[in-house]
Amino acid sequence: MTKKKDKVIYQLTIVDIQEVASQELDRELSPEEIELVQNMVGDYIPWYDAISLAINEMLAKNNKQP
Repeated sequence: MTKKKDKVIYQLTIVDIQEVASQELDRELSPEEIELVQNMVGDYIPWYDAISLAINEMLAKNNKQP
Protein backbone atom coordinates (compact mmCIF):
# COMPACT_ATOMS: atom_id res chain seq x y z
CA MET A 1 0.00 0.00 0.00
CA THR A 2 1.47 3.32 -1.06
CA LYS A 3 0.90 6.35 1.12
CA LYS A 4 0.93 9.78 -0.44
CA LYS A 5 3.20 12.24 1.37
CA ASP A 6 0.81 15.14 0.74
CA LYS A 7 -2.27 13.40 2.17
CA VAL A 8 -4.27 15.65 4.50
CA ILE A 9 -4.54 14.05 7.94
CA TYR A 10 -6.53 16.74 9.72
CA GLN A 11 -8.62 19.62 8.50
CA LEU A 12 -11.01 22.25 9.76
CA THR A 13 -14.18 23.04 7.84
CA ILE A 14 -16.47 26.03 7.54
CA VAL A 15 -18.94 24.01 9.63
CA ASP A 16 -16.31 23.87 12.42
CA ILE A 17 -15.77 27.63 12.23
CA GLN A 18 -19.52 28.33 12.25
CA GLU A 19 -20.02 25.99 15.23
CA VAL A 20 -17.46 27.95 17.26
CA ALA A 21 -18.97 31.26 16.13
CA SER A 22 -22.43 30.09 17.17
CA GLN A 23 -21.16 29.06 20.61
CA GLU A 24 -18.98 32.13 21.14
CA LEU A 25 -21.09 34.83 19.47
CA ASP A 26 -24.59 33.33 19.29
CA ARG A 27 -24.52 33.93 15.53
CA GLU A 28 -22.92 32.65 12.36
CA LEU A 29 -20.14 34.51 10.61
CA SER A 30 -20.61 36.30 7.31
CA PRO A 31 -18.70 35.06 4.26
CA GLU A 32 -16.28 37.97 4.68
CA GLU A 33 -15.68 37.10 8.36
CA ILE A 34 -15.15 33.43 7.48
CA GLU A 35 -12.51 34.39 4.93
CA LEU A 36 -10.67 36.50 7.52
CA VAL A 37 -10.82 33.70 10.10
CA GLN A 38 -9.63 31.03 7.68
CA ASN A 39 -6.67 33.21 6.73
CA MET A 40 -5.73 33.60 10.41
CA VAL A 41 -6.57 30.31 12.14
CA GLY A 42 -3.37 28.52 11.09
CA ASP A 43 -1.35 31.14 12.96
CA TYR A 44 -2.89 29.95 16.22
CA ILE A 45 -2.41 26.19 15.87
CA PRO A 46 0.86 24.88 17.33
CA TRP A 47 1.42 22.28 14.56
CA TYR A 48 4.88 21.19 15.66
CA ASP A 49 3.79 20.66 19.26
CA ALA A 50 0.67 18.72 18.25
CA ILE A 51 2.67 16.39 16.01
CA SER A 52 5.44 15.94 18.57
CA LEU A 53 2.96 15.13 21.36
CA ALA A 54 1.11 12.64 19.15
CA ILE A 55 4.37 10.90 18.20
CA ASN A 56 5.50 10.67 21.82
CA GLU A 57 2.11 9.40 22.99
CA MET A 58 2.09 6.76 20.25
CA LEU A 59 5.58 5.61 21.25
CA ALA A 60 4.64 5.48 24.93
CA LYS A 61 1.52 3.43 24.18
CA ASN A 62 3.64 1.01 22.17
CA ASN A 63 6.33 0.96 24.90
CA LYS A 64 8.90 2.31 22.48
CA GLN A 65 10.91 5.13 23.99
CA PRO A 66 12.65 7.58 21.63
